Amino acid sequence: MMKPMMKYALCGIVLAAFMTPALAVGKFYVVRDTTTKECSIAEQKPTVASMKQVGWAHKTQVKAENAMKVAKNCAHK
Repeated sequence: MMKPMMKYALCGIVLAAFMTPALAVGKFYVVRDTTTKECSIAEQKPTVASMKQVGWAHKTQVKAENAMKVAKNCAHK
């Protein structure tokens, strides 16, 4: 039979495994192309060297768009 502490540790590991992907859902990033200085909205954190994240991740696309409008290091048309 499992010890009580082992049960709690196992439950914590299982819970963390299911919660980690759920926490990543619904994030929007303002990303900046380093050559053109233009920004756009992405649903994934930039991994390409020519794209840099501007500010923090946002919970909604509208918040990300508003942040992009006021970002100082984005080229505005």
